[in-house]
Amino acid sequence: MRYSIDIYIHRACVLILLLLLQISLCECSREEAVLVKVDFKTTVVKEDYSIPVEVVLSNSTTGADEYEWSFQGGEPTTSQRRNPGTILYKNAGIYTITLYAKNRDGSEDQKEITLDLDEAVGVDFTAEVQIDNFAPVTVTITNNSVGASTYNWTFAGGNPVTSDQKDPGNVVFSEPGDHKIKLEIGNGRETHTKDTTITVQPFLVSDFDWEVDFQDKDLEAPVQITLQNKSISATSYNWSINGAVPGTSSEENPTAIFNNAGTYLIELTATNGKETKSLTKSITILPDTNIKVINNVRFGINTAHNTDMIGSFFSGYTEEVYTQSQVTPEIGSQIDLVFFGLNNTFSFNRFYTPDMLDDTTFDAIPNATHTKMINVQEGCGCGASLSLVQFDVMTNDTSLQAFAITETIAGLQPFDNSVVPRIVLFETADGRKGALKIKNFVTNGANSYIETDIKIQKQPKN
Repeated sequence: MRYSIDIYIHRACVLILLLLLQISLCECSREEAVLVKVDFKTTVVKEDYSIPVEVVLSNSTTGADEYEWSFQGGEPTTSQRRNPGTILYKNAGIYTITLYAKNRDGSEDQKEITLDLDEAVGVDFTAEVQIDNFAPVTVTITNNSVGASTYNWTFAGGNPVTSDQKDPGNVVFSEPGDHKIKLEIGNGRETHTKDTTITVQPFLVSDFDWEVDFQDKDLEAPVQITLQNKSISATSYNWSINGAVPGTSSEENPTAIFNNAGTYLIELTATNGKETKSLTKSITILPDTNIKVINNVRFGINTAHNTDMIGSFFSGYTEEVYTQSQVTPEIGSQIDLVFFGLNNTFSFNRFYTPDMLDDTTFDAIPNATHTKMINVQEGCGCGASLSLVQFDVMTNDTSLQAFAITETIAGLQPFDNSVVPRIVLFETADGRKGALKIKNFVTNGANSYIETDIKIQKQPKN
């Protein structure tokens, strides 16, 4: 009997121990339940928060097994991934990102973040000049900026000088020069600027000069001039050229010919559509003497010419002396005189016609013409004579018209330096008569030369 009681007691103890163990296990289970703590952060790829914008999500939630994302206004709009990656927002506005998370123990949590996304901010404007850019200039401003709430305009030298209006309208710049237009825009978070420069042309000035044709530089009638327009800020021109042909012109730089001596007025009226201004100048045309006077012309001896130091070929049209290497076919047709000096002792000197150089060391001149020459007047038997006094006092071509140039053997003879000064007569292929006075025989070794004055008709006259 005693044995049975012990068994019962033992069994009761076992049951009590099992019950206590179960209670302990239940308590331990409740103590180890996992709680959900939602946390995440957003990173905006563009610092200015202007759309379109990408938002990168970083999920640091703990204790969760399931996630439910909601992206108001975004692409995508929802996600159940722990890390949904990047969300795209294409439109400006205020949007909420929500994350709800839970676990199998029944724990749950939620968090929201609000995004304030701006319109894309872009500064842009145009400044269009009305009519033209001659002072004063009116400029129409067109604002093409986006995403801004404030505007700050500055117009250097303009009227107005500043503006805070989105569209300031027209601005007037009265003074010539460069004027900067600047726009600064903002949206409360960021600012952007842009500027441009308007150039205002100077006020209208009417001005001109003229260039006389090379053959008419003595201003003896007839005289051809080319008018040189120096006007400032002009767009059209009206010339009145008294006594010339043509008498009027609207060209910018017209050419005119004065056929008669006298003093004439030239008037230029310039305009640019805003202003009109005129200027008048006078020009005096001298009576025609029909003679060119070219002083101190040097002709080199044979060695000077052949080494390109001092030429021996002379043109009455260009009034230049050329060496062989300088003569082109065009210049060759304009050569009137050729001097051949044998050496620096000046024992043999002669002026040759350009088309007959066989007796010299010179090469033939391309397109050469024939000039009649009288090297030696004394005893030439040519019927022409011009004294030193007549040469020196010659101010027109009357003396040259008076005699005929006839080539003779005696007249073509060479000469030395025993007679100084010496007069040489000639007549060009086109009938221009002339006289040359040899003033000096200058000894300078291989570069020796003669120094002359030349008087020649501008146009042939019988």
